[in-house]
Amino acid sequence: MKVVETMKKAALYVRVSTMHQIDKDSLPFQRQELQNYAKYALGIDQCEIFEDAGYSAKNTDRPKYQQMMNRIRQGEFSHLLVWKIDRISRNLKDFSEMYDELKKYKVTFVSKNEQFDTSTAMGEAMLKIILVFAELERKITAERVFSIMLSRAEQGLWNGGSVPIGYELPSVSEGDNEKPFPVVCEKEASVVRYIFNLYEKLASTSKVAFVLNNKQITTKQGSNWTAKAVRDVLRNSFYIGTYEYNKRESEGSRRLKDKEEWVVKKDNHTPIVSKEQYYRVNKMLDDNYKGIGDAQRANIHTHIFSKMLYCGKCGMLLTSGLDVARKDGYRPSRYTCSTNKQVENIHNCNNFVSDITITPFILNYISNLIRFQDKATPKHTVKDMERALLRGRVFVDVLGIDKAALKETLTILINGSSKQVYSQNSTSESININFELEELKKEKTKFEKALSRLEDLYLFSDEGISQKDYIFKKRELIDRVEKLDAEINVIYQNSVNETHNKFVDNAKYFLITQELQQSRDVDYREMLDVVGIEVLADFVQSVIDRIIIKDKKVAAITFKNGITHKFAYKPLQERKAHGREKFLYQSYEEVVLNYLREHGSASRTEIENLTNMKRSSTLALLNELMEKNLIEKRGNSVAIRYFIINKK
Repeated sequence: MKVVETMKKAALYVRVSTMHQIDKDSLPFQRQELQNYAKYALGIDQCEIFEDAGYSAKNTDRPKYQQMMNRIRQGEFSHLLVWKIDRISRNLKDFSEMYDELKKYKVTFVSKNEQFDTSTAMGEAMLKIILVFAELERKITAERVFSIMLSRAEQGLWNGGSVPIGYELPSVSEGDNEKPFPVVCEKEASVVRYIFNLYEKLASTSKVAFVLNNKQITTKQGSNWTAKAVRDVLRNSFYIGTYEYNKRESEGSRRLKDKEEWVVKKDNHTPIVSKEQYYRVNKMLDDNYKGIGDAQRANIHTHIFSKMLYCGKCGMLLTSGLDVARKDGYRPSRYTCSTNKQVENIHNCNNFVSDITITPFILNYISNLIRFQDKATPKHTVKDMERALLRGRVFVDVLGIDKAALKETLTILINGSSKQVYSQNSTSESININFELEELKKEKTKFEKALSRLEDLYLFSDEGISQKDYIFKKRELIDRVEKLDAEINVIYQNSVNETHNKFVDNAKYFLITQELQQSRDVDYREMLDVVGIEVLADFVQSVIDRIIIKDKKVAAITFKNGITHKFAYKPLQERKAHGREKFLYQSYEEVVLNYLREHGSASRTEIENLTNMKRSSTLALLNELMEKNLIEKRGNSVAIRYFIINKK
């Protein structure tokens, strides 16, 4: 009988780390040795080299290593050859996982230097012992390097890392192995001094960031300033010549080590600001932040549309905050594009919206959708659906909805889909609770039977047990039964409480859906009083994925099923001009133009006071004057002013 021999192909893995002074095995040497060993010792002619240069063995996050393992999983290789075991990893866990994979895919592991036969149990055990010592060597090396870096820091020498704004690394001459310490960059240093001086005047990191961005002064990386970036500069003692090292648990971490572990070298390098100013500013920061340094302030307010609204101009997420209180004490949420806080008014998106505007729109739109889906039939057209969805006074300015999205939605409703807007998935929780109860009851029954058998053994068995053993054993079993009873009672009590809470929540969700199904004009304020803002926010976020806001209006709604409804609005003048008021405001055209010629510019409020008209009529007049190219608008939000156009 002829035996067919499986073709052999070897993967040769070579690696050197960045620590050349420790790692003596060069890549060319490893390649040549492994190729010769595969050919002459193992009789393998087909080899492929996978080479990772400059990567440490502390983990397996190396590109060529990962590529090699993927191809091993595809069955391309019969052998894996390395020069030494620690070329693969010095981490026992990583190596064990890799070795288990090799055995799974029947790949032979060969280390030329150690000459291990991993086909035997002893060889496999010795392999893991060697790896333990390799991992120990790595840790000892890391500790030695860390000790050297601590010693360098204590001497005031630079250990590398990001250079703060205001400093730069000097040029290094060839052959100089010493890392140069950062020196003052006067151009950037002037920015640092400006930040310190500005904060002493404004006492607000947000305002300082606003001024810097307004003046188009960027960070060291060329990006816009934030309040945190300003605060990091003001808190950095590097600017008074103090060099701090080993202060945090890891690079980029906010968790501080014990002060005893810090390396602090005062008056180590050239400062940029005086110590007096630095300590003054930091005291102001402490006072402003109530003494809390790295802590984050808690978010104690619930916003219905938190993390759902996006700017239709720049795509940024709208940030949530509280608007001014109304006469009845109600404070709606206000959602603002983050560019409003970063740049000057005339350059930002000026995009915001309030609960008072968006909540009636969203709830009434969902209400119309629920009512339409209950009666949708194949006879209904896209136009029928659009008319149903835009029914109500909150949609009076909406011109239409994107037809493609309406068609897709209508198809889903007609072909049959879940009519339930909101549902709670509590089935799995109930199953888990019931399973836990059953297990505890079974265990209790087992100990009760054991207690009964113990009684029989003590009272009726010829062999019997001593009274002392009987008493101790009985006490132990009774304790176990009582403990199980207590656990069962706790679960029962929690289950009752949870059932009550879920009943209350479900009742609130039922009230929401009932109101949306029955009312043609949803009163969201009344709904808030009944169900609470948390439940309403949860409901809305269970139905809608995101909302696009543009010009303070809802531009698009993306539902959880992925369908996006886009809205088109009537022109501004059509929204604001109403009946006889149009004739009234037209009589004030010349009055307004003369006022602008005399005063240069005016705000909307000034025009209202001048004409004694309502806000809507004033806006209609101003829009008509802009359409006639007689005036122009500059600025945004509360900073908007109107200027006359001087025609040459």
